[in-house]
Amino acid sequence: QVNLVESGGGSVQAGQSLRLSCVASGKVLSVNVMGWYRQAPGKERELVATRSSYTEYATSVKGRFTIFRDYSKNTVDLQMDNLKPEDTAVYYCYAKNGFPDFFQYWGQGIQVTVFP
Repeated sequence: QVNLVESGGGSVQAGQSLRLSCVASGKVLSVNVMGWYRQAPGKERELVATRSSYTEYATSVKGRFTIFRDYSKNTVDLQMDNLKPEDTAVYYCYAKNGFPDFFQYWGQGIQVTVFP
């Protein structure tokens, strides 16, 4: 079992920045992928950014968001710059084991609100 705890988030004006942090604990040696997803009201949960042996970003955040992963501390941060109202969502920290089980874990979620 892996436990994910998020911090950061809040409410900002469009154009401002926020940084989300997530720390993993438990059986972290099994974790291969860490990253962030988000879910806006009335929409499905979507990938924001993940980091493993490669880095993946959603098209909508490329050039504005940067994911940082510290393997020694079992943390993954999301630096969000030039925020837009459409970035408003609950952001979830995410982790996935590698072979053989590929089990997925989710944090409790943290609100990010961007005002016009």
